[in-house]
This record gives sequence, structure tokens and C-alpha cells, in this order.
Amino acid sequence: MIADWLADIYLWTKSLHVISVIAWMAGLFYLPRLYVHHTEQTTAGTEMDGVFQMMERKLLKLIMNPSLIATWLFGLMLVFTPGIIDWTSVWPYTKGASVIAMTWFHMWLAARRKDFVAGDFRLSGRTYRIMNELPTVLMIVIVFSVILRF
Repeated sequence: MIADWLADIYLWTKSLHVISVIAWMAGLFYLPRLYVHHTEQTTAGTEMDGVFQMMERKLLKLIMNPSLIATWLFGLMLVFTPGIIDWTSVWPYTKGASVIAMTWFHMWLAARRKDFVAGDFRLSGRTYRIMNELPTVLMIVIVFSVILRF
């Protein structure tokens, strides 16, 4: 039965989930910072623009996208592991909403990378600095939700 199998591998699943989250968060913190410098230090079509685009593409495609998928996969495995989630508590819902918001932010960042590829530098470094705070706020909500289980 799948529920028994999920229970048997619970600690492995939890470990892989935490590893995936750490990798994803690293990218969510770093990519907006790259965008700040991309916006403020270069213009479309320059050699430096190409360097920034390469760094941003590799960060998104090789680290962030796989870790997003792994985070969701292992997270959903935890959700379906019997006895892990108390659905009468508030915390699963605050965590879930925050993870969905974090995923939206990831997609927003991916869309902004396409803007740079198109030569569109319309957003300011200040905008990227402000948006860079979103994953921190969401991370705080998620950690408090999971650890304090309010």
C-alpha cells in the first residue's frame, strides 16, 4: 500500500524536501540580485548583457527549476504520508498559501528573465530590490508555520 511505503520512507522524503527547499531558496534570493545588477550595470545588446543573461538562464534552468520541482514532489509526498498533517490546524494552510506565493514569485522571476532577453529593461533596480524581500517574508511564514504548528 502506498501509505505504508510513504510512512517507511518518511525521513528520506523529509530530508530530500529540506535539501530541495534550500537549493530553491538560494536561487530565489540570488536571481533578483542578479537582476538588480543587470538593470543597473548594463544595457541591452552589450557583452555584459550577454554574461548576465547566461548567468540568469543557468541559475533558473539548472538550479531553480529542478529544485522547485523537487520541493513540490517531496512536499506532496509528505502531505500524503499518513499522520504528518493535522488538517484541523491552521499551519498547513498558511504553509500551502506561502508555497503557492513562492511558486508565483519563481514564475514572475522567469518572466522577467524573458524581458531581459527581449531587451526590455523597464523595471528598476529598486523594484528588484523590493521584490527580493518577498521570498524572505514567505520563508518566515513557512518556517513558523511548520515549526510552531499554530
